[in-house]
Amino acid sequence: MFDKIVIANRGEIALRILRACRELGVKVVAVHSEADRDLKHVRLADESVCIGPASSAESYLNIPAIISAAEVTDAEAIHPGYGFLSENADFAEKVKKSGFVFIGPNAETIRIMGDKISAKKAMIAAGVPCVPGDNTPLSDDDEANLKLAREIGYPVIIKAAGGGGGRGMRTVHTEAALTGAIAMTKAEAGSAFGNPTVYMEKFLEDPRHVEFQVIADSHGNAIHLGERDCSMQRRHQKVVEEAPAPFITEAQRKFIGERCAQACVDIGYLGAGTFEFLYEKGEFYFIEMNTRVQVEHPVTEMVTGFDIVKEQLRIASGEPLSIRQDQVKITGHAIECRLNAEDPKTFMPCPGTIEQFHMPGGPGIRCETHIYNGYKVPPYYDSMIGKLIAHGETRDSAIARMNTALSELIIDGIKTNIPLQQDIMNDAGFAAGGQNIHYLEKKLGIH
Repeated sequence: MFDKIVIANRGEIALRILRACRELGVKVVAVHSEADRDLKHVRLADESVCIGPASSAESYLNIPAIISAAEVTDAEAIHPGYGFLSENADFAEKVKKSGFVFIGPNAETIRIMGDKISAKKAMIAAGVPCVPGDNTPLSDDDEANLKLAREIGYPVIIKAAGGGGGRGMRTVHTEAALTGAIAMTKAEAGSAFGNPTVYMEKFLEDPRHVEFQVIADSHGNAIHLGERDCSMQRRHQKVVEEAPAPFITEAQRKFIGERCAQACVDIGYLGAGTFEFLYEKGEFYFIEMNTRVQVEHPVTEMVTGFDIVKEQLRIASGEPLSIRQDQVKITGHAIECRLNAEDPKTFMPCPGTIEQFHMPGGPGIRCETHIYNGYKVPPYYDSMIGKLIAHGETRDSAIARMNTALSELIIDGIKTNIPLQQDIMNDAGFAAGGQNIHYLEKKLGIH
């Protein structure tokens, strides 16, 4: 096991990684921007290094500064968390070339899975079901593109090969709109991701978002930890996640999960990752792989009793997986509500000072947050300030516990999305389970 690592992130995930390090006896170096000197994990770390101004481009995305922090503190490895540089192949490569361990997959794997076209090719080769469509970049030949769309069948979706976070996607319902949509998506992709490559797939009209958690070591072993349903979304951003996914059978879990694990072996994957699928009419369709720990990993931890972050550290240090597939047992149900510093009606970010914070408790409740009384939520980063997780013997009991926990949760001084989460927990459609990815937006009147 490592003696000391750098946590190249901020907020609740940085605190989550620090806690895992404490359990394993690993020292922690917290890197932070000038705006984040008062973050909880910075205060708790063994050492801290300021790596730049508030702007993430000059701090959390500043590769030389992060590597320099590892050098001056004699750290051995760097954990990227999620977001920022976590899926940046160049960062993973530079970390390794500088003599440190990147706690995640190797750069080549990140590149393959980060490009949706090459990822789809790899999944088809591994026997993982994919969305119908063409897995080659679209050319500037309008007639060829029109012909392809006719073969796939409308509606189709144009996607950026290097996209993510709900950007670089455009749905096309008619032939007349296709050429313009391709041109606009290419321009958007080039501007947002530095890669104008786009491709075309069948647009599934009423799918759910179901994803499988995997973890693989450097000894040729890979397992899956079951699935999560992340269909409660707004503007392609997840709002509520749960595990296991409602109405997915044990046979389906075994069939898809085993293929995901085998795909990890085939591509030489290392560490924690997530295969994301659209699920419609009993069929799974692969859309992308996230080559990092996910925001929603706690719901999987709650139903399996397995610590994903500690396992990331063990695997990166060269240890084999600590459990076999037949030891993975899913018990009960877990739900996660993302807590954002934002207006619950307009969704505008709401930075400011936390005047009062009270964390809920009780059986099956877990709260992952970095905020505290007097903490100033900065305006420079993502608005998520925490996650509330509830576990129960059944889905109904998990919802009931979440409702109680949300009623106990106090965050005063700023606006938050707690009222929205309470509304979702009390919604009849959500209670029934199995709603598609458009359900929440329709409920909120977003078109």
